[in-house]
Amino acid sequence: MKRRTFVGALALALPGAALVTSGVFAADGAQDQDLTVFLDAAFDEATALSPQSMTGLGLKTDYDKLDDYTDAAAQKRLALAERQLAQMKARFRPDALSPAGKLSFMLFERQVAQQSENYRWRLHGYIASVNGSPAGAIPVFLINQHRVDSVEDARAYIARLRDVKRVMTEVSAALKTRAAAGIRAPAFTFAPVDADTRKVITGAPFGDGPDSAIWADFRKKVAALDAPEAVKADLLAGGSAALTGPFREGYELFLATQAEIGKDAKTNDGTWALPDGGAYYANRLKVSTTTALTADEIHQIGLDELARIQVEMRQIMNAVAFEGSLQDFFKLLKTDPKFQYPNTPEGKAAYLSDATALVAQVMKIAPDWFLRLPKAALEVRAVESWREATAAIAFYNRPSPDGRRPGIYYVNLSDMTQVLKPQIEGISYHEGAPGHHFQIALAMETPGLPKFRRFGGYGAYSEGWGLYAERLGKEMGFYQDPYSDFGRLSTEAWRAVRLVTDTGLHHKKWTRQHAIDFFRENTLLSERDIVKEVERYLCNPGQATSYKAGELRIMALRLRAKMALGDRFDIRVFHDVILRDGALPLDVLDRQVEAWIAEATTA
Repeated sequence: MKRRTFVGALALALPGAALVTSGVFAADGAQDQDLTVFLDAAFDEATALSPQSMTGLGLKTDYDKLDDYTDAAAQKRLALAERQLAQMKARFRPDALSPAGKLSFMLFERQVAQQSENYRWRLHGYIASVNGSPAGAIPVFLINQHRVDSVEDARAYIARLRDVKRVMTEVSAALKTRAAAGIRAPAFTFAPVDADTRKVITGAPFGDGPDSAIWADFRKKVAALDAPEAVKADLLAGGSAALTGPFREGYELFLATQAEIGKDAKTNDGTWALPDGGAYYANRLKVSTTTALTADEIHQIGLDELARIQVEMRQIMNAVAFEGSLQDFFKLLKTDPKFQYPNTPEGKAAYLSDATALVAQVMKIAPDWFLRLPKAALEVRAVESWREATAAIAFYNRPSPDGRRPGIYYVNLSDMTQVLKPQIEGISYHEGAPGHHFQIALAMETPGLPKFRRFGGYGAYSEGWGLYAERLGKEMGFYQDPYSDFGRLSTEAWRAVRLVTDTGLHHKKWTRQHAIDFFRENTLLSERDIVKEVERYLCNPGQATSYKAGELRIMALRLRAKMALGDRFDIRVFHDVILRDGALPLDVLDRQVEAWIAEATTA
């Protein structure tokens, strides 16, 4: 696709100047266009190794297969990436590319280098933990992404149900390989993983009771087909046989393997206790923050940010005439019924309605703050009951490129006594709009952006944007209730505490209880969510540091731009500069914003 050459000052609202909509701009030269074609072909070739990824992109190639979970598959993916990098370097010269082309060249080069570095640590990641497992991920995938538009699609669904036995055999082998190398998930993970796994194979057609989630989904999709009843009956018989046969056998094998490995899981230590754990954690911090910050530096940033935020918290406490300590105020918000939803179906429905309304109010005034808005729809949904134990507090699922699947802002409503009303605004702006939905959906919808950038990401960028979006909600005129504004500060403090606890657990050898106590002392989170958070960090080292790392960088870049541009600073253009190139490492984002400032000041 031919794209316009960048000119001007990126839509700066200069006196007498017309507003130009910003986008991703590349030169019209053949080298740029050829590079995009090459990178898209490389993306397609890599994606072809993952049937589930192709389904996620709306494709029906290998629609009857699930992914390969063997170590040989990981080796194949790396070999392909390294071959593609060599081909790119042999075929293209960076000095013949536009700035946009150079950016894509460099990002692909860095991506492959990081993939190669990460390969060393491929066995260190936990396959099954409180952050999820294949036993939960496969039903979520089939229910949310496998469309059944024809009889052949339904047969492909059945084939995937049968393929679960092969997958669980591979997963079980991988779990045993890790255990033999001294790598097991923490002891606390085994009970919730076991519970959620058993929920998948509970109910019809596995036994008595209501339909299981996977069977209910398949029946619903078959019922909607335009096909003879005899054909539908045959499909249902095939689905039932697949579920009660190889699907259940695969799940039982997974459960048996987990039980075997779990017997020797005695501790809940951080990565420091793993083989080469210190080097592994350094890798995780580098990946999560896209910086060279050390664990000690990140720990101190967290402490400093927490102190700053708590000063603002106390200002709100004074404004509402509360007398007592910060912890006393936390206790009030956690225990007073007016700050909670009823622990009933009606309470859950009220939360979903309120979150939907918060997203809608952002969308209403978003054109005043953004040059571009996502075309994809956004829905708020409760996490399915059968995966609540291993699901996060809240999270976002990207839409499908064809627009048939919306972006989904999921909330875990398993226990409404643990959900706090004052925090709903901040969480909704982060996970929904203007947070992840704007950043992720806009990247997917940007014309001409190579696919690996449209669908790829960097945690510090995406989570940093989500946390920035929480603060932006304040500037947009929201958080009118002081308790909700306190909730905003509490979610920011939560991310500062993440810097402290993640590095504490994995670098300073904190115990799980030490981290829980620190969380309880310094955040508004409910007891359930505190435990879930600490356990999440233990199972996904470094990831929790990405939020503050990214948010602080975006805020610093915004301040730099405002100081340089003065009255010519336009928040809409700044946001477009941050979002227009898709997800970027933070040092690259620095250079992009600096280039914009330089051109804007000389225009």
